[in-house]
Amino acid sequence: MSFQKPARAGAMFAALATATLFSSLAFALDEVTVALAIPPAVHDGAPYAAAEALGLFKDANLSVKTIVFQGAGALLPQVAGKRVTFGYPTSEPVIASYFSGKDPLPLRYFYNGVPGNTMEFAVLADSPIRSLADLKGKQIGVGALTWGTIPGGRAALRIAGLEPGKNVDYVAVGALGAGFQALRTHRVDALNFNSSWDDLLEFSGTRIRRIAYPAVFQETAGNGFIAHVDTLRDQPDLVRRFGRAYTQAQIVCEANPVFCVKAFWQQHPESRPAGDEARQLAEASELLTRRLKRVLYTPSGAPRVPGQYDLPAIQRGIEAMAKAGEYPSADVPLQKIFSNDFVPAFTDFDRAALVRRAKAAQ
Repeated sequence: MSFQKPARAGAMFAALATATLFSSLAFALDEVTVALAIPPAVHDGAPYAAAEALGLFKDANLSVKTIVFQGAGALLPQVAGKRVTFGYPTSEPVIASYFSGKDPLPLRYFYNGVPGNTMEFAVLADSPIRSLADLKGKQIGVGALTWGTIPGGRAALRIAGLEPGKNVDYVAVGALGAGFQALRTHRVDALNFNSSWDDLLEFSGTRIRRIAYPAVFQETAGNGFIAHVDTLRDQPDLVRRFGRAYTQAQIVCEANPVFCVKAFWQQHPESRPAGDEARQLAEASELLTRRLKRVLYTPSGAPRVPGQYDLPAIQRGIEAMAKAGEYPSADVPLQKIFSNDFVPAFTDFDRAALVRRAKAAQ
C-alpha cells in the first residue's frame, strides 16, 4: 500500500474543493420572489405549484417563492425597492402614479396575467339587486381597502350613475371565506371579487347573481407581472425564463387540472377542503379550468397570446376611468407602463411535448 505525500495530497484536496465549488455555482438556481396582492387559491396558485412539482421552474434554472402582501398598495413599494423580484398587482395603482405629481414608480409590467377583466359584483340570488344602479345605498365588500381593484370598481359604479362614498360604500370584509360569510350574513349587500372567487362561493353552496362591469372594461389589463425597470434592463434572460415557465405551467394545468390541484393542495395543505375528496377534487379542477379558459382564450374562444398586452383596449379603459373621475386625464405613456418586448420568449417551447408530459403527470 502506498500513500500520497502530504503536500501532494493537500494539492489534490484543494483542487477537488475548487472543482466542487465551481460545480455548485454552475448549478445554483436563480432565486425569484413574487409578491402577491391576495393569498393564492387553487385557481391562481395551482400554476406555481405545478411548475414546482413538475420541475418547470428548475428546468428554467429558477427557485421561485411567493410572498403575500395586503393589496397592491403594500406590494408595489416592495418591487420598487427591489426587495422582491416581481410583483403581481393590478394595473390601476401604477397608472395612477403618473398623475401623482411625483416621479412615477420605476416599474413596468412585462406579462399580462389576466388579459380579460375577471372582476365583477356578486349578490345573493334572492337579492333585489339586478344591476349596478340597484347598488345605490348599499354596502359592497372587498378584501381590504388597499386593493388595487377598487378604482376600477368605483369607475364602473360611476358609469352606472352612482357615487362611491356618498350613495354606495366599500367595506373591508376580508378575502375568500371571510368575505363570503359577510355576504351570507347580510353584513354587506354585494361583493366586488373576481369571478373565480365567486365560483368558489357558488361551489360552497351559496347561490349568487353576478353583475358585470360595463363593456369598456372587459378587455382591460387586470393582474400582471411587474418588475423594476432595472431588472428588465439588466436581467432580461431571467424575465424570459420566468415568463416561459409560468406559461408552461398554465398549459400543464389546462392539460391536466387534476395534477395541478393536487400539487397545490400538497404545497398548501391548509387550503384543502374537508369532505368528499372526489367531489372536492372535481370542483377544484373545474374552478381551475374555468379560470384558465378566461385567461388563455378570448370570450369567443380564440387563443390569446400568453402575456401580451392589448394596448388599444387598455387605452379605452383608461379613457373610461378618466371620464369616471378616477384619473385626472387619459394622457398616460402606456409604453412606459406595459411592455410586450418579452412576449415572444414566453411561448418558445415545444407545446405538444409539454402537453404529453403534463398528461403523464400524476
